[in-house]
Amino acid sequence: MQYVSSSFIYSSHWLLTSFHQVEEDNPTRMDKLTEDVKQLIYMKKGIEDQLQLIDHLRQLGVAYHFKEDIKDALWTIYGSMEEVRMVLKDNLHATGLMFRLLREHGFAVSEGVFNRFIDEKGNLKASLRHQTEGLVSLYEASHLAKEGEHVLEEATNFTTKQLKSLMEGSLEPHLREHVAHALELPLNWRMPRLQTRWFIEASQREAKMNPVLLELAKLDFNRVQIIYQRELREVSRWWNNLGLAQRLPFSRDRLVENYFWTVGWVFEPQFGRCRELHTKANCLIVTLDDVYDIYGTMDELELFTDAVDRWDVNAMDKLPEYMRICFLALFNTTNDIAYSVLKEKGLDIIPHLKKAWADVCKAHMVEARWYHQGYTPNLEEYLENALVSVSGPLILTLAYCTSNDVSQETLEDFHSCPEIARRSSMILRLCDDLGTSKDELERGDVAKSIQCYMHESGLSEYAARYHIRRLIRENWRAINGDRSFTSRFEENIKMMIINVPRMAQCMYQYGDGHGKPGQVIEDRIRSLIIEPILL
Repeated sequence: MQYVSSSFIYSSHWLLTSFHQVEEDNPTRMDKLTEDVKQLIYMKKGIEDQLQLIDHLRQLGVAYHFKEDIKDALWTIYGSMEEVRMVLKDNLHATGLMFRLLREHGFAVSEGVFNRFIDEKGNLKASLRHQTEGLVSLYEASHLAKEGEHVLEEATNFTTKQLKSLMEGSLEPHLREHVAHALELPLNWRMPRLQTRWFIEASQREAKMNPVLLELAKLDFNRVQIIYQRELREVSRWWNNLGLAQRLPFSRDRLVENYFWTVGWVFEPQFGRCRELHTKANCLIVTLDDVYDIYGTMDELELFTDAVDRWDVNAMDKLPEYMRICFLALFNTTNDIAYSVLKEKGLDIIPHLKKAWADVCKAHMVEARWYHQGYTPNLEEYLENALVSVSGPLILTLAYCTSNDVSQETLEDFHSCPEIARRSSMILRLCDDLGTSKDELERGDVAKSIQCYMHESGLSEYAARYHIRRLIRENWRAINGDRSFTSRFEENIKMMIINVPRMAQCMYQYGDGHGKPGQVIEDRIRSLIIEPILL
């Protein structure tokens, strides 16, 4: 059984010629706009205006230019919280915005800031039902809830119900657009760069958007897109030279999609090396997945798993030819990555990377045995193995091993797979299963989380899917609980941990966006990597 071809044409000619040619932005103009925006940040005196500006910078995708300025402004707001709450009073929109921005930036703000909007019965006040902007703001804020925050849990239910009701009535076009967008997927679950493209285009239709911000955002988006195009050309040369797509025709050839994942994980231009390494890893992850799921025999898979676990090229002698090619590609690519880190930082990351790859192969092997034995595990047993087979821990281990602040001590700390990384990988697995389980079962694959829960509980597929979505929410609340300054991980690694499940939501929201990429995923890829924003 083979996967359908991707809708993209993976020839070197396509990658070298299909991109729109956009002139490089004027660096002088960019510098001028950046300075103008810095002045805006410090000139804004009203709390709501400051919050709105910071939120616009984030959603327009240019906040990375102003990290310290934004952090200073938020520290000022956080340091005078009681005064701020008095100023905001019953302003639901501004209160929700403040809560969300502070939580996103790691500040320990309590759900108690919403107490003034709760009636004597403990419910959100009925008078809030027609405050559309306020409801959207509260809805988005509620998705930053931690475990046990019942006020925010109730806020999610309340705002979802009220916003759906408002959509049935007459809303102004721009409000209807924003409400529909929020209900489709909350901001905290969205791929940041895709949100940026949507927000820029939506802002062009609204007169109230500051033209300086909008111009900077459009110039910066196109500038970064050109960087993505260059990176994709370079990694395509590596992929073509590797030859796996030609030698293993049963496997998915998904170079562009594999690169697209990395843009979702780290979009800022300075992280090109991270995107390159993870695109290579993604290509190998997909190849291994297909070897275990649809091609290898049990005896071959046992030998391959043992070879990876031993990390020994001599073990290749026992492998069939297609597996030798696969093993050598994995071995050489991983060693090349480790060599670059050893040369730059003096750290030997090979033990960590080879264990991460071996863990993935062993998890795939467990699933292969389950399938061939006709065994359906319970949900807990399945997920304990599947959060590894989906490669989340591998992805995050690679990110940590190649990060700027990595040291031998912190490597050992991360090697045990911290709880926030487990939660991130769990959402990746659950979203994958929601989007792909039907297709994978038809191809002949192990039962996924939905089928395991149905088998265990005796409930319907509808009920099982509802349960899986509830688990996704629970894991998001756990991740939100670790978004604080006290986290022991550097900011960029922490954001990647958060962006892994966001990217899973993006790829599997409407089906199998990786195995069977359709028009939705193709349009999303084109909007971020291929098609510039008109200036």
